[in-house]
Amino acid sequence: MTLKRYITEMGMGVDVHGKDYTNSAKRAVSDAIRHSSLNFFSALKKSPHDMKITVMLGTPQPDSVDKEAVAKELPYGKIHIKTVLGGLEIPNEDGNDSIVISNAAVLVYFDE
Repeated sequence: MTLKRYITEMGMGVDVHGKDYTNSAKRAVSDAIRHSSLNFFSALKKSPHDMKITVMLGTPQPDSVDKEAVAKELPYGKIHIKTVLGGLEIPNEDGNDSIVISNAAVLVYFDE
């Protein structure tokens, strides 16, 4: 079988205090999926559980993201999380805290 991409959703998430890279990543994924409603499952003779989902996350510290926690933001599908260096970290004036911004692309595929 061949995977065919049907959906690309983008989102941004921010953790304002605490330098929590997982929290900003979760918010980016949530932002991406909260702006759509998928109504084509019956036309494809598929269910939401048939989705193969790849989440690409750009975040300042990719290794600090809890991928399992991020995957729980998605209610359906087989999920693969890929983290890469990206996003933005804005330190406060004292240097003891930062705003963390992460970007997410949620890519949805189905077997054809």
